[in-house]
Amino acid sequence: MLIAYKPFNQKIAMGLLSFMPKEKDLKKLQKTIEQYEEDPEWKLYLWQEEADFVGVLGIKLQGEEALLQHLCVNPSHRQEGIGKKMLQAFKEQTAYQLKPTKETKAFYQACESELV
Repeated sequence: MLIAYKPFNQKIAMGLLSFMPKEKDLKKLQKTIEQYEEDPEWKLYLWQEEADFVGVLGIKLQGEEALLQHLCVNPSHRQEGIGKKMLQAFKEQTAYQLKPTKETKAFYQACESELV
């Protein structure tokens, strides 16, 4: 289930974002979270499986487009299709046209044929 980020989930979101190569540095990670909390065009979502948050999806809104900034799944839950589920849920729950960034392009293209 895709759930909009709330500040009380900050530690969980930071933990999940830290699995992304460019978010390993704590100062960079804190700036990223700050961006999502303060800029209304930046939206962060958590993916929940049963009682655990296992994935994170972050987008930047630009008009009718949503640029996929971050997409990460806890390594112990990878290869289960969670990334694809997050992308599909976002597409179903919003009217935005989802577009990848340079960093998310390879994964997005791998999933694209399965997305409605």
